Amino acid sequence: MSKKRKIPEINASSMADIAFLLLIFFLVTTTIDQDKGILHKLPAWSDEPPPDATLNQRNVLEILVNANNQLLVETDYIQVNQLRDIAVKHLTNRGRLPEYSVSPKDAIISLKNDRGTSYGVYLEIQNELKAAYRIVRDDMAYDLTDGKMTYQELDDCSSNAELDANKQSYCERLKEQIKEEYPMKISEAEPVNLGGK
Repeated sequence: MSKKRKIPEINASSMADIAFLLLIFFLVTTTIDQDKGILHKLPAWSDEPPPDATLNQRNVLEILVNANNQLLVETDYIQVNQLRDIAVKHLTNRGRLPEYSVSPKDAIISLKNDRGTSYGVYLEIQNELKAAYRIVRDDMAYDLTDGKMTYQELDDCSSNAELDANKQSYCERLKEQIKEEYPMKISEAEPVNLGGK
């Protein structure tokens, strides 16, 4: 006489609880990457048409980037790592060299990209241009503070509530003086098909 053995049942009553606990665990411990981008303060929207501006072409540094990520500054192809020095020369020329700006207040950097330009190259160019402005503003900040503060330190000082009002006011005044001397004027046109990709 053979005995039939019963197959033991698996107790699945706690599976829902375990799945719920795992879900809670992953929700609590997972971090979601935040989008990164470029910080630009755009001008306020206006329905009025922009004024007709007659620019001295000498004050505009034209930068074109094609779909092959090649950089054309005025008439010369350059590497991205050369762009910072050229931008600094353009901003600080003060009319000495005929190919660069007449004054820092009038200097404009015009950037035009191709639709096929890679995002990485675009970011590198933006970084180089911002670094150029940081260099010229830091130089002026050093001159105004006898080498004691950078432009960023002046900016931090002007917004530091722990400092006394006179110090904050002093830092704010110098910061505004530097911004007035070197206003950041980067004109960026709508991407076009420069390289034909």
